[in-house]
Amino acid sequence: MTFPSTNTAHPLVGFIGAGNMARSLAGGLLKNGWGKDQIILSDPEPVQRQAIETVLGIKAFADNSEVAARADLLVLAVKPQILANVSKPLAATLQKKKPLVISIAEGVRIEDIDRWLGGGLAIVRAMPNTAALIGSGASGLYANDRVDDGMRNQAESILRAVGVTVWLEDEYLMDVVTALSGSGPAYFFLVMEALEQAAIESGLDPKQARLLTLETAFGAAKMALEGHEEPAQLRRRVTSPGGTTEQAVKILEEGGLRGLFKNAMQAAGDRARAIADMFGKGA
Repeated sequence: MTFPSTNTAHPLVGFIGAGNMARSLAGGLLKNGWGKDQIILSDPEPVQRQAIETVLGIKAFADNSEVAARADLLVLAVKPQILANVSKPLAATLQKKKPLVISIAEGVRIEDIDRWLGGGLAIVRAMPNTAALIGSGASGLYANDRVDDGMRNQAESILRAVGVTVWLEDEYLMDVVTALSGSGPAYFFLVMEALEQAAIESGLDPKQARLLTLETAFGAAKMALEGHEEPAQLRRRVTSPGGTTEQAVKILEEGGLRGLFKNAMQAAGDRARAIADMFGKGA
């Protein structure tokens, strides 16, 4: 397979790890004008490498160090529990080249990543969510003080290939992002699951219940995204006094829905901090 030269305006991006998120980011970059010769990946599995080269047309290596040595911008796209073991062997290579490093490993703090990589590197920590797999993700980003404006733009261009991005001024807010947009899709899936089940138990055919649930969720999200009103105002607009929606919302409010979401986000944030301590301090 050949990898023809294309646009040279972009830096060479290397992904350490070629799982679903890395492949989604790589695919998003290709759709946004990056050349196939401007993206490389590494993966220990021959079948994975062959699939990447066949499907995306991107060169995949078995050796992480080879990708690290070539890349101008390196994305660490591995599980948090193995990030330390994957990062440490790359330290000598990265200390010579000093590329921008982006980590999408959940929960692992920049200070730990920097220590594993030998110190003194420009690092951006990113938290994309599962919707990035379909190009509709939401990512929080935090940069250390070695990341300049140009590097910020580069990092943002990578994550914006699969959705929207927001920059955070304090790293502790990454735990809030993890609890909101990182874990958030599951909250909405649970709400849809509950609505669908309630509709079935009330007599609707399962297929009808599924379709109406999904389209209602989609329509509500589209109204919130495309309109200029806050969600609270949108809710008030469809909640007529004495009507059916008012009665339903009253039950949800009296049942403590807001408190449940607050507690759920707190639990997710606490777990994110525990993961950071588990995989960072002792490694």
